[in-house]
Amino acid sequence: MDVDAAAAARAGDHSFFGHPRGLATLFMTEMWERFSFYGMRALLVLFMAAPQDKGGLGLDPLTAAGVYSIYNAMVYMMSMPGGWVADRLWGARRAVLIGGIVIAAGHFVMAVPVTWFFWLGLLLIVLGTGLLKPNMSTMVGDLYGEHDTRRDAGFSLFYLGINLGAFLAPIVCGYLGENIDWHLGFGAAGVGMTIGLIQYVLGRRHIAGLGELPKQPATAAERTRTFRNAAIWLGAAVVVFGVDALLGNLRLSHVINILTVLAIAVPVAYFAMIYKARGLTGVERSRMSAFVWIFLAATLFWMIYDQAGGLLNLFVNDKVDRTILGWEMPTSWFQSIPALFVVLLAPVFAALWLRMGERQPHTAVKFALGLIAIGASFAVMAAAARAASGGALISPLWLAAVFLVQTVAELLLSPVGLSASTKLAPHRFVGQVMGLWFLATATGNALAAQVTKLHAAVPDALYYALLGAAAVLAGIAFLSFRRRMAELMAGVDLHRRVACGRHGGWPRLHLPRIAVS
Repeated sequence: MDVDAAAAARAGDHSFFGHPRGLATLFMTEMWERFSFYGMRALLVLFMAAPQDKGGLGLDPLTAAGVYSIYNAMVYMMSMPGGWVADRLWGARRAVLIGGIVIAAGHFVMAVPVTWFFWLGLLLIVLGTGLLKPNMSTMVGDLYGEHDTRRDAGFSLFYLGINLGAFLAPIVCGYLGENIDWHLGFGAAGVGMTIGLIQYVLGRRHIAGLGELPKQPATAAERTRTFRNAAIWLGAAVVVFGVDALLGNLRLSHVINILTVLAIAVPVAYFAMIYKARGLTGVERSRMSAFVWIFLAATLFWMIYDQAGGLLNLFVNDKVDRTILGWEMPTSWFQSIPALFVVLLAPVFAALWLRMGERQPHTAVKFALGLIAIGASFAVMAAAARAASGGALISPLWLAAVFLVQTVAELLLSPVGLSASTKLAPHRFVGQVMGLWFLATATGNALAAQVTKLHAAVPDALYYALLGAAAVLAGIAFLSFRRRMAELMAGVDLHRRVACGRHGGWPRLHLPRIAVS
């Protein structure tokens, strides 16, 4: 079946809950990949902060939280080269397969109880996830035509797969890691990724025509130039860290600071590269301008949200009463709560967007509400921290409330951002713009690695309150900017409401005159 015939078949395919059958293959692959990722991640900060006599690394808790955040940042930053590899060299399908193999290898390396194997395993997972994550989402977007109103609902269902894996992972890997052996938990995560790879290969006939070829194959000269530049950057990194080590100054804090600068510089460079690309039309430039604002909003969102596996995980370990009828629940199990809420609420949001169809809110409105909600979650967290300030263990319901509000925020922003990225991207940069979407997570986590240092200087409650207030104010600002966002998106989501008042209404969008070259 050729590509056009496959696309036509998918347009009329409603066999998987109203969506193309290929979504089921991608859904299951992503579910197992997220099982591996979140299973290891639920243990990561706890393992690093645990004393050495209990099998951990014995790091200072705030240092452990900083390493956790910068690891997350690097995982998502590799989405950029991963997107480039798919767009220019291999195609998305092959990039996903090889990425999954590297991820599984990383988890199995971490299962070896040797300290430097732990760091090597993290590096392999970073590299593999960079290949798999953006290209999997690109393939989901390619299941739908440009004007297929099922797209947002499809991404919400895809998000359900992510969170099924994320729910099961801490329960299985967390129990094994905390109660038996940390490295056994890491190995179990590798088993999950292996299952995902087997399922992906067996289901390949359902994704025929998706990502089989690069969208814009690189010329020999472009490949040579890219590999040369990569070698230069890698060599520069080796020199910087090598000199630091020779001077006896190499510390985790130095690594975190350098990688934070990198996580900020890389998206700036990529946006500049896309804007300067030859042949980019005026419409594409306008849409990329809208994507800049989406990127900034997502950066703030993930800076707050992803602290759940770092500082909030340590908070649960030290300040939450986890005893139930004399049995102490593993700390890592709390990392399943957000995923459980998404599993319960994602179908509701998917059905809501599908039912509303062209009457659903504009992307800008959803983003604004997502920012306000994530800010509200840290307001609840500030109250929880205040309740724990006397030294008594607090009820786990505090954290359940935090995670519930964060789940609503996530479902308003994250699947919608995935969908918007595929729609706003210039055709020849789809993989790289999807990489930029994940790079927002990288930049947010890198900033979190720096922001967590504030936790040592101010009381818990004030720390969470300050971050929450910043997100709420940003959401209000984004809401006031919604009409301009609709103009910048140049026809994308033109059918959506941009007003959010009681009477709503269909606004007159005065789109700018854009010269199409």
